[in-house]
Amino acid sequence: MAQIDYVFGIHSVDALLQQRPEQVRELILLGQRRDQRVQALEQKAMAAGIRVKRVNKDAFDRTRQSWGLPEQGVQGVMAACVSMKLHREDDWPELLRRAMDQGETPLVVVLDGVTDPHNLGACMRSAEAAGAQLVLAPKDKSAPLSATAIKVACGAADHLPYVQVTNLARTLKQLQQMGIWVYGAAGEAKVTHFQQSLTGPVALVLGAEGDGLRRLTRESCDGLIKIPMLGQVSSLNVSVATGVLLFEVVRQRLQKA
Repeated sequence: MAQIDYVFGIHSVDALLQQRPEQVRELILLGQRRDQRVQALEQKAMAAGIRVKRVNKDAFDRTRQSWGLPEQGVQGVMAACVSMKLHREDDWPELLRRAMDQGETPLVVVLDGVTDPHNLGACMRSAEAAGAQLVLAPKDKSAPLSATAIKVACGAADHLPYVQVTNLARTLKQLQQMGIWVYGAAGEAKVTHFQQSLTGPVALVLGAEGDGLRRLTRESCDGLIKIPMLGQVSSLNVSVATGVLLFEVVRQRLQKA
């Protein structure tokens, strides 16, 4: 039997209906929501032949709880769908080579120990917006691509492969063998992200908030870079740091072009 995933929130469900309507099995709407955005979702689903149910608040909450969805952020909209294709660990080199063959300069995000699905989703959203081809993470102590992560990613999870790997240090070595420079984000680095050339093939490695990069991960990088901090706080949220670093790559590449 196919695995069922649950997606919630207007933006995420809308992206699902636009990009993967064939995977949606049921759309549940809070009966009292009759605004234009929700009605548009209802019409899209019905046009695609998807079963739509409008239910009262009690029935909606019972379904939400049975699906294991949070109370916040659902916005009166949730959908059950067949699980999106998950990439196997062995898939990622081919995915990257395919992008390189098409003339793309590799940009990879590596998340070392990011366990919060909100952070994962936000990182994926920034990575897709910056033109990254791939997000990698270790299988242990990393957030899965859950309904919450998909919602926060706002459609990015439909386009950007997220691959969990068994041995992160070995994976970083593989990236280096493919000609990709691996830079880890660390507060004690001597070089800022402004000073480091990021125009070539790059993998950015970011650790969990608070813990940072693990020792072996840090030692596997070609170099360490930091975001200069001018205030009293010592670090940024990992999803914010990911966005800052990614768009420095974008800035440098556009300036060079």
